[in-house]
Amino acid sequence: MGPGRLCRRVLLGWRRVAALGAVRYRVRAPPARRPFSAAARLRAPLGGSGSGEAGAGGDDGDDDDDDDEEGEDVEELLGPSPVAVGPGAQRVAVVHPDVKWGPKKSPLTTAELQIAEAVALVETLQNWTVLDKIIIPTKNPDKKFIFGKGNFQVLTEKIKKLPRVTAVFLNVERISSLTKKELEDAWGVKVFDRYTIVLHIFRCNAQTKEAKLQIALAEIPLLRSNLKNEVSRLDQQRGGSRYIMGSGETFMETQNRVLKEKELKIRNALEKLRRKRSLLRTQRRKREFPIISVMGYTNCGKTTLIKALTGEAGLQPRDQLFATLDITSHGGYLPSHMAVIYVDTIGFLTDLPHNLVESFSATLEEVAYSDLIVHVRDVTHPETVLQKATVLSVLKNLNLPSQLLDSMVEVHNKVDLIERYKPTEENALAISALHGLGLEKLKEEIEKKILTTTGKKILTININLEGPQLSWLYKEATVQEVEVMPEDGTAKVKVIISNSAFGKYKALFPNSKIFMP
Repeated sequence: MGPGRLCRRVLLGWRRVAALGAVRYRVRAPPARRPFSAAARLRAPLGGSGSGEAGAGGDDGDDDDDDDEEGEDVEELLGPSPVAVGPGAQRVAVVHPDVKWGPKKSPLTTAELQIAEAVALVETLQNWTVLDKIIIPTKNPDKKFIFGKGNFQVLTEKIKKLPRVTAVFLNVERISSLTKKELEDAWGVKVFDRYTIVLHIFRCNAQTKEAKLQIALAEIPLLRSNLKNEVSRLDQQRGGSRYIMGSGETFMETQNRVLKEKELKIRNALEKLRRKRSLLRTQRRKREFPIISVMGYTNCGKTTLIKALTGEAGLQPRDQLFATLDITSHGGYLPSHMAVIYVDTIGFLTDLPHNLVESFSATLEEVAYSDLIVHVRDVTHPETVLQKATVLSVLKNLNLPSQLLDSMVEVHNKVDLIERYKPTEENALAISALHGLGLEKLKEEIEKKILTTTGKKILTININLEGPQLSWLYKEATVQEVEVMPEDGTAKVKVIISNSAFGKYKALFPNSKIFMP
């Protein structure tokens, strides 16, 4: 091989590297840590000296600058993605393959409801317009062209007749890069699957570095799929792989190695954030704040409920899918004045691609450390039963402690839109987070569950003001109120106290008078 031909091949290879986004990355230490906002907000009401933070709740997984010596650049991991849909308007035809029978047919929904959710996903994106909704029957959505020959031809004709269509959203979980290319060749427009659309929504809504890193991790399977397809195409053009610059590596091997390095760096960066979140969790445990994870299907009203429970003015719920991608924490109080932390989590979606759930496992693991889960349901939605099944399926796959699943509180939201609504499920609570209906009963139920799961008690204790009991209770329990009786130098102290601390108190002060509520 002549030197000119070798240089051209080397140049072609490394252009492909750049096109696939497989470049080498440096990881830099994260910026300064922000204080845990929920704890800061709770500090003043609990009698501390700090002032509460305004605005939305702080996220548990942000970064600090403790690792400056590493000099690594996380920002490069978060740079422009080669598989990103890209900015700009899209005029979309939404196509839903309607499975008529077999294991792929869901008994809890219909094709019309499924395509409605697909349309809602598209409409979440700014400057994206749905031109048409097309339902086409299929026996096997896993085959190469999704549809049979006749239906595929009908669909192709419909798409080509649409005015200025720029993309097709095929409402299936994932299509291979080869199928994607052949469909784009047949239809003359871009083709997106559910994985790509949801990932793009995530990318548009991600605010913190952790969310962006998790999205970058979720893109790795797409990069690998594109790489395999690209190498196959190059091999057909030039008759087999070639080594690059005498390195002993083929183009495919080089690309795979660089992708593995990128994936490792992303996972390492996420692990650092995970460790920091664990430290914050330990700090919260020391302050003995019970933690309540609010979960549910996307756009069911989780953030609206947390705002209603906490009165936090800075929270701004949005009526759109996947408005929340990051764990955020918000301080509130229960009827006994017990301070708690409500954790807002990412919403779930039917057929949410497995790789996306896996990529966000670092965020979802926070749920395992909760004292209680509140499952919010939008009972006005026609697929509310399917949505409940989806949420419970994801929670089950997170391998949560059985007692956490068993104690879960189910909340039926938006009942103001249904006349005389009454839950059919036992122990479910009907509320309207927007209008405040049923919230006091919900708080009472949450408090009852929290007292059970955390082993805390609400007690009133008679103490001698000249003794050490009051200072001990302030140190070891949560003092709710103190009623001083100056005539005899005593006080009635209402406390929330754990079983272990209560045992210690009785051992230290056996003559104290204790009143159960």
